[in-house]
Amino acid sequence: MGLYTELPDTIQEVDVIIAGGGTAGCIIASRLADADPDLSILVIEGGPNNRNEPLIVHPAFFFANLAPGTKTVDFYASNKSEFLANRELVVPAASVLGGGSSVNFSVYSRAQRTDFDSWSTPGWSADELLPYMRKFETYYGPGAKELHGAEGPVIISSGTNRATRVEDDFFTALKAVGYPEIEDLGDLDSCNGAQRAVRFVAPDGMRQDTAHSYLHPRLEDGKHPNLHVVVEAKVERVILDDKRATGVVYKSTGSEARSIKARKMVVVSSGAFGSPAILERSGIGNPQILKRAGVEPIVENAGVGHGYEDHQLIGYPYKSNLNPDETHDAINGGRFDMENTETRKLLGWNAADITCKLRPTESDVAALGPEFQEVWEKEWKHNENKPLVVMVAYNAFPGVPIGLPVAQYFGHNIFSPYPSSRGHVHITGPSLNDKLDFESGFFGDAGGNDVKKCRWAYKVQREIARRRSVYRGEVAQGHPPFATGSKAACIDTAEALPVTIPNIEYTPEDDATIDQWLRENIVTTWHSLGTCKMGGPDKLGVVDPSLSVHGVKALKVADLSIAPGNIGAHTANTAYVIGEKAADMIIRELSVANSLGQT
Repeated sequence: MGLYTELPDTIQEVDVIIAGGGTAGCIIASRLADADPDLSILVIEGGPNNRNEPLIVHPAFFFANLAPGTKTVDFYASNKSEFLANRELVVPAASVLGGGSSVNFSVYSRAQRTDFDSWSTPGWSADELLPYMRKFETYYGPGAKELHGAEGPVIISSGTNRATRVEDDFFTALKAVGYPEIEDLGDLDSCNGAQRAVRFVAPDGMRQDTAHSYLHPRLEDGKHPNLHVVVEAKVERVILDDKRATGVVYKSTGSEARSIKARKMVVVSSGAFGSPAILERSGIGNPQILKRAGVEPIVENAGVGHGYEDHQLIGYPYKSNLNPDETHDAINGGRFDMENTETRKLLGWNAADITCKLRPTESDVAALGPEFQEVWEKEWKHNENKPLVVMVAYNAFPGVPIGLPVAQYFGHNIFSPYPSSRGHVHITGPSLNDKLDFESGFFGDAGGNDVKKCRWAYKVQREIARRRSVYRGEVAQGHPPFATGSKAACIDTAEALPVTIPNIEYTPEDDATIDQWLRENIVTTWHSLGTCKMGGPDKLGVVDPSLSVHGVKALKVADLSIAPGNIGAHTANTAYVIGEKAADMIIRELSVANSLGQT
């Protein structure tokens, strides 16, 4: 098997190097290995092997990958921001074979049609990407079969469990607030409602990460001797020879830096943090930033690291009368009995049975003020395909339940998917150990509209929660500290509230409390993207539509960093699509080069 922690000395040169074994990188390597068995491929992944690791293969354990001491995630702390109550924003990024697909929430959520179409990039419209969406999946969910795949390596299903009673309860509340149930929010066109979720989980409960679905089978089948993977090794930089990528320098844990040559191509696939950092350490980027970091500029590409985006999220917790087998609270609280055959089905469940994409009413928009209304008129009003918020109903406390009474909770994880604000990711020195200059940009938009979106998100999810029959009040520490006597104050209730209750009336003081709470508590959705965008250099694009880096031959970037605009969905599905699309383009490019006798 060609998987190593130390690459054998006999491997000094390969055809293609893939710098990063994450979601897209595993797909690209596997598809290339299938297309040409003679092509030698090396994947260099900074994190450990994920093969059959219990905390990875069982979706229920995803919180464990965020715990202190984790070896599967790196954490990036932003610069302190006045817009976040002088806080640092800490963003996790997967550092394990399979990348985010190995450690994420396993939510199956496609982008909207207008998301891809708004990229305005040849080859990357929704209709052009649909074949790649279908290619990777075997889909056991609702909706039109022609919109989904039936023969792909990644199985999409309900997993081993659904809390059907709780689902039905949610939709009763949702309809009382004014939103419908939608059969398939992944059809690219549906919006402004909710669906019964499916996930990146097989019917047997196994997580469908790209390492297990693509890479490991090829490493173990004896048919791909030229496919090599080295883990626990980080790429420092790409070697450039006359502005052509000819290899990389990488460093394994506890070893000296080593260089490997690439005869044909280098593909950087290290995510929104790793990819721009590799390019900048290679001398590709804004000359001023490179010189300040002690790196000699080789290729000017001003967009590298520019325009960081993420989705802005808070998970709001509620008390409930859920049964223990309807939640993940025992798992997250360390009370789960692994030997109990009756409850083992919970391991193949992410406790998220509902996904929502919601838009405000015209009266909601008006209540957010004229500055927001102007943005709404421009970006949302006439585009009914575009949600203002995305939400998952989670059957557990939406976080680590430290200090909470042993009980059953539910949470609404709700995020704003199209931030107006932007940040950046840049190196501060030439070494892998040098801290990144990371500006999240959260809530830094001039009109303050990002906060207003999240304020509306808080209110709408709370109205849904209050109408759920399982609702027994708010967990106060997870909600804004409204003044005593406010109609918005948190409550405890021994019985469910009627679905006909009026909406909470919020005063201007209540709104100010929400806004301050948001600045003090908003967090990442772990959906970082956009730091090596597709586009022309005049628009700070880093790569062209073929994902080739401007100004450099034989070098591509292929991961979520290339997204020119954000998406109204969880980002995992789009990462799979980028991997499949990139693999297809690279295969065709290398085939053409071979036919012309080029290397």
